Amino acid sequence: MTLALSQLYIGPLQHLPPPQVAATPAADSVPARHLLDPAYLAALLERFGVQYGNGDRRAVASLWSKWHFSALCAHGLAANLLLERDLPLGLDELHLAQSSEGQTTGLHLLHAGRPLDELDGLSRFATLLDGHLTPLIEALASLTGASPKVFWSNAGNYFEYFAGALPSHPMASPHGADEAHRLMASRQLADGRRNPLYRPVRYLESGDAEAPRRVRRLCCIRYLLDELGYCGNCPLECRGDARAAKAVS
Repeated sequence: MTLALSQLYIGPLQHLPPPQVAATPAADSVPARHLLDPAYLAALLERFGVQYGNGDRRAVASLWSKWHFSALCAHGLAANLLLERDLPLGLDELHLAQSSEGQTTGLHLLHAGRPLDELDGLSRFATLLDGHLTPLIEALASLTGASPKVFWSNAGNYFEYFAGALPSHPMASPHGADEAHRLMASRQLADGRRNPLYRPVRYLESGDAEAPRRVRRLCCIRYLLDELGYCGNCPLECRGDARAAKAVS
């Protein structure tokens, strides 16, 4: 199964480094559970924030989470939707590769995943949501004061992006991504909880021949850093007035 996992990295995934799979994590990898340690997480965000002049910590944390969630969703959805396997992405199992700045650059897996217990879209992503995203987002929000909705919006942005990209993969089945889209279309999860990945992205018609514009549901608040402006998918209507976004921070 390790071989099958490595074969995923073609087509829309060709620019991603495959995760490392070994029963013994690499010596230079970081246990993902460290991210729940406030002291470790604070030091990590401070290290990552140096490149942004250690500006607003909420925005620094949001940017860090975008790199992290991109890697998490890319690998997690690829295995889930193309192989129907549940990767060991829980914080207690996963190890991370990090750059010198603290950016997540890759995943170290203890094994190549297990067959999914559930194929229903409201349940099949439970390891990703409950084992990783929920506790990590709670930790990020508690430490920085940013709304959990900001981090869920970042995660949802990448979840939606890869759910949309994977149908073009050579190994994809005709309706392979349907359950991911079903999850994003549901207001609630299987157990009745509010679905934090509900409709993370909208597509707005431009009224001409151009393709619909992809717009995030919520702002990622990167504009709070002086060096950066709005991202290309920003939902803010008043882009010249950064104050208009304070409701999401």
